[in-house]
Amino acid sequence: MPQQRPLWDGYCADPFVIRAQDGRFVMYGTSPERPGGRAFQTLVSDDLDVWCPAGGALVIPADAPAGTEWWAPEVAYAGGRYWMYYSQGMGDQGHQIRVASSVEPTGPFTEAGPPLTEDLPFAIDPSPFQDVDGTWWLFYATDLVEGARPGTVIAVQRLRTMTELAGEPRIILRASADWQLYARDRQLYGAQHDWHTLEGPAVVRHGDRYWLLYSGGNWQTPRYGVAAASAASVEGQWTEDAAIGPFITSQSTGLIGPGHCSIVSAVGGGHHLFLHAWDAQRQRRRPHRLTLQITGGPPRVAP
Repeated sequence: MPQQRPLWDGYCADPFVIRAQDGRFVMYGTSPERPGGRAFQTLVSDDLDVWCPAGGALVIPADAPAGTEWWAPEVAYAGGRYWMYYSQGMGDQGHQIRVASSVEPTGPFTEAGPPLTEDLPFAIDPSPFQDVDGTWWLFYATDLVEGARPGTVIAVQRLRTMTELAGEPRIILRASADWQLYARDRQLYGAQHDWHTLEGPAVVRHGDRYWLLYSGGNWQTPRYGVAAASAASVEGQWTEDAAIGPFITSQSTGLIGPGHCSIVSAVGGGHHLFLHAWDAQRQRRRPHRLTLQITGGPPRVAP
């Protein structure tokens, strides 16, 4: 299958798209570059097809140590402001979820308090979700060494306010299959593990069911992919058919290492699915759009 055309030719990984209050669509993504001296690439569009760069989103704190990285921004609108959730850390160590806010969808976003996950050793890929009753939840990925397949798992917590989590994290999904292997004999937490990874959660409600899309495996390789789980409520019990495995793969889409989705409801029904994939030289992760189809069974995608 030929590789599909990216929405933008620059580096924009972990693409998250929101329909702003002014009607425009705004995309936020992880980038090694710092447009305008800010973290996170932003792109804007009127039609979801043509995207134009709009600079960086997050004001980098003056006290951020050299080598700090900012990953996977997602944005929610509440109380007349835009709230950006993201992780900050160095490499694969010490990442914590933080929140920033702005009155404009393209920023500048400025930090709005201390890290939300200070009690966890590692937390990334926050994804805010508002339930039908108005309650906000935060899905994210964190590490769990215990069990048969140690690795990065998916958790959820309620947002008491847009800058504060309530209660304890609830682990809702952990590795269950070989395709989710990140690396063998990975040195972490004082030991070597066959490390598995679930990350990049994105949740949508369809009918009376909640669907969670997540990425699994090693993001640096073509075998990275996206699978789905479902539940009757946000807190679960979330279940998946392990025999099905990932439904978005390099083989099924023609994209190289597709993953880290976000979902936008389409006018008239249906859903747009945004994700990243490598270019042919595997130097840039660029954003792509697919059509997400949810009917009576598991989700499917079309170009």
